[in-house]
Amino acid sequence: MTTTWILIAVILVIAVVAISQYNGLVRLNVGVDEAFAQIEVQLQRRNDLIPNLVETVKGYAAHEKETFERVVNARAAATSAKSVQDVAAADGQLTQALRGLLAVAEAYPDLKASSNFMSLQEELAGTENKVSFARQYYNDNVRKLNATIKAVPGMWFAGLAHVTARVFYEVDDPQARQAPKVQF
Repeated sequence: MTTTWILIAVILVIAVVAISQYNGLVRLNVGVDEAFAQIEVQLQRRNDLIPNLVETVKGYAAHEKETFERVVNARAAATSAKSVQDVAAADGQLTQALRGLLAVAEAYPDLKASSNFMSLQEELAGTENKVSFARQYYNDNVRKLNATIKAVPGMWFAGLAHVTARVFYEVDDPQARQAPKVQF
């Protein structure tokens, strides 16, 4: 009789651990999906700002056609990207194109003094901060999920929960890898 109770207790403990692991993996997987959705929300917000920014700069620097085309093409690529890698690549291209657009703006004092441009630039900077936070949040969730899947007992339940390792959100931005130049 005692052996039966011990066997029942062991089976119950195994069942509780299995259910707990399964639910934990599902929660982590949903957390990664939600974090990626937040990146997309912030990138969409940035994409919505771009036409107004381009039009404002065009009014002052109409001859900078190549810069405008780069921004428009990068924005189009960003809005059509779906996978994490494609979104990250398009995000990097758009960031570089926007840097070029803002560099053009530096050459036009009237544009820099425009309240409309200043407002758009401030909103874009705030959005860039939100995008950066969303990227970090996503990568934190991916790290937690991947670590759980690779460790015992999570690795035993990942297949059962249909959860696989996810890729980190990495933007290929050559300027971000360069050391800043400091002059005195």
